[in-house]
Amino acid sequence: MQYRAVKRPVSGVLLLDKPAGISSNTALQKAKRLYQAAKAGHTGNLDPFATGLLPVCLGEATKFSQFLLDADKTYQGLIRLGQTTTTGDPEGEVLTRQEVRVGLEQVRQVLERFIGKISQVPPMYSALKRDGKALYEYARQGLEVERAPREVTIYGLILERFAGDELLVTVSCSKGTYIRTLAEDIGKALGCGAYLQSLRRTAIGEFAIKDAFTLERLEAMTVEERDARLLSGDSLLQGHPQVVLDKDSVFYLQRGQAVWLPRVTEQGVVRLYDEAGLFLGIGEVTEEGKIAPRRLVVFPSG
Repeated sequence: MQYRAVKRPVSGVLLLDKPAGISSNTALQKAKRLYQAAKAGHTGNLDPFATGLLPVCLGEATKFSQFLLDADKTYQGLIRLGQTTTTGDPEGEVLTRQEVRVGLEQVRQVLERFIGKISQVPPMYSALKRDGKALYEYARQGLEVERAPREVTIYGLILERFAGDELLVTVSCSKGTYIRTLAEDIGKALGCGAYLQSLRRTAIGEFAIKDAFTLERLEAMTVEERDARLLSGDSLLQGHPQVVLDKDSVFYLQRGQAVWLPRVTEQGVVRLYDEAGLFLGIGEVTEEGKIAPRRLVVFPSG
């Protein structure tokens, strides 16, 4: 007889250090099973060959995952010069080979050109959808579909190492940036071609890889130790103002009603707390100056 694991009403944010060789969804499912969570989701896909920071939202924290999807990100990438591949990464087949004849000053000048707002054409091997179908599904069938270029921002592009046919760079960028495409475009600009050999995400918004845990470390912990590593759901909303509600306002807000508070000067989305400091969810300040509930935390009964 098979027994199903009992799901727990656990909520919070886990900073996971995803290993290479598995998809983000596989890493998510492993973490979900470790926590016996009823509900889980991640906040930004990493390719199977990539490693690094993958925040996982459990339980009620999943309601606020979108706010981290929109956050800026930092990566460390190893770019292999002199070759291109079908996928722009080491998982594809080699398309071209060319001798690398570039110097340090040329590399620095080319990297400088990619800082700021740039236009990228999303790669065919990506999860973007066209007519309800992921682009990588078309690519696997040998098909290529037209993709509209998109504007992204590269805030910083630091050359950490240049040796022979390898560039190690640290990239700080806006959401939606494809580091594989950036590597390929750098290779084109250098005139020798390139692909992304390895990739590690080191930061998302205010979260850093130094605070993340591997699956192996989590597996070695007790349930209590794992739970202690979870961050609260409001950690996803640190850029938004905080509003404290009195007992009566909490009562009406949790029943779906907008509440009026004197001296509320914030605009847009706000974090909501009761007088004891308990995170209640998010609301939005209306034109009338009221706070309307948008996504509220549901607390376990009993």
